[in-house]
Amino acid sequence: MTILLEGAPTAPPKAEGWRRTAAGLVSSPVNAAVTVVVACLIAAAFWVFFRWAVLDAAWLGGAEACRVHAGACWPFVRANAQLMTFGVYPQDLLWRPAASLALMAALIAASMIPRLWSLGLALAWGAVPALVCVLLSGAFGGRPVSTNEWGGLPLTLLVWMIAYAGAFVIAIPLALARRSNMGGLRTAAIVVIELVRGVPMLVALYVSRFIVPMTAPGLEINLFVSVETALILFVASYLAEIVRAGLQALPRGQTEAAAALGLSYWRTVQLVLMPQALRAVIPALVNLGIGVLLSTPLVAVIGMTDFLSAVREAASHEQDWPGCFTTAYFVAGLVFFSICFVASRYSRWLERRLRAAGRG
Repeated sequence: MTILLEGAPTAPPKAEGWRRTAAGLVSSPVNAAVTVVVACLIAAAFWVFFRWAVLDAAWLGGAEACRVHAGACWPFVRANAQLMTFGVYPQDLLWRPAASLALMAALIAASMIPRLWSLGLALAWGAVPALVCVLLSGAFGGRPVSTNEWGGLPLTLLVWMIAYAGAFVIAIPLALARRSNMGGLRTAAIVVIELVRGVPMLVALYVSRFIVPMTAPGLEINLFVSVETALILFVASYLAEIVRAGLQALPRGQTEAAAALGLSYWRTVQLVLMPQALRAVIPALVNLGIGVLLSTPLVAVIGMTDFLSAVREAASHEQDWPGCFTTAYFVAGLVFFSICFVASRYSRWLERRLRAAGRG
């Protein structure tokens, strides 16, 4: 049982929206002139990029071809794809990060299908990261691999997945506590949220890695554990405010109707409030997820080799591969852009789908 909010006004058809946009671009001489200038700048930028990426690029050969061509050095990408993807993980065990990457991609893809949303999928978000950690550690038939050797794209996705999924476990109770009628509980939640939100992520990582171990001499905390702990707490503080905003957007009649039906507080939260609150803040949730993913390169500052660090390591051989620096960072940017673009488009699709289901 879920009491649904009224849906937003129906959006205009796409064709009509395109016509309005086109009409606005040339609605006056000034707008038409600005449109022409901007179009010319975009065309010029695209031509420069096209020459660099295609016409003047080296496609075949090795480092010698990159010295001849002034554009992108695509042979460098082929030669260093393994290093950029998996970092410095042991060569003889590369199947482990490859399998880990496939597992995480499969879980993310399954999570994008609404009909698969269930308790089992929620449990999978705890089981898959744990299985990935076991795989990367070299357990069950392989030699032990230190977390210092984990790296590349699998590490980036693993750090993001644990931080974002773990944050929900803390954020929802924090959001409910901040809305509680119990003054002490509400104050404690406010202090935790505002204290963590008041420091940059980099400071939180430094505190977790260097300051916390200093408070207990002799205590040695694993680098991966300290990073994930800091990220979970940091993301949870922002996520709690997003969830609280979704709860505040619901009319009081929702709670009163649930009470009239005899539902307890926790059943009201589970069946009435939380489904609608999370639905109302889907864009904010996706935006936070994208922001966390784009912030994962900060873990390199305290010694972890994430995807961007692996790309930087590969690009450090500029003297051997002329032009590889720009090419390597273009590939890294393309990977991050592709993930975030798909996430943003999915967010828009899911919002429209849930809105249509709410009206139905």
